[in-house]
Amino acid sequence: MFIRLISVVLATVLLSFHLFMGSATAVELDEATRTVKLNEAGDTIVISPEQLKKGKKLFQDTCAQCHAGGVTKTNQNVGLEPEALAGAVPARDNIEGLVAFLKEPKTYDGEEDISEIHPGLKSADIFTEMKNLTEDNLKEISAYILIQPKVVGTKWGGGKIYY
Repeated sequence: MFIRLISVVLATVLLSFHLFMGSATAVELDEATRTVKLNEAGDTIVISPEQLKKGKKLFQDTCAQCHAGGVTKTNQNVGLEPEALAGAVPARDNIEGLVAFLKEPKTYDGEEDISEIHPGLKSADIFTEMKNLTEDNLKEISAYILIQPKVVGTKWGGGKIYY
């Protein structure tokens, strides 16, 4: 009986601690973690906690259906991890590169328009989730994508290994 009582008390304390502490949020991320490349020239920008929070929600609402965890469900060879984004032409490992891609999606080598098969502002009539996205929204989504490897490590874009 005494062991059961201790177990109940311990469980209650742990659950209460979890409720009050929660998980890491954008506010808790330091400035270094929220600093990302702005362009191919290497300029950087610090993303605010509000922008990151909004980017997460927009990513979940608009992109996560095909890119959960940074993978690309339709092509497991190319995910949203930094190395894959840097290898695209033009590079997509920066805010401006990702925003350009989200406006007018092109193949990994940058040669062909893929707006009919990948959501983008250019194809908002086909992919209606893109219709209401603003330039700022595209930057917020891009920032979220670029910060995730710093938060979750190699699991971001890890593909079938993790998901």
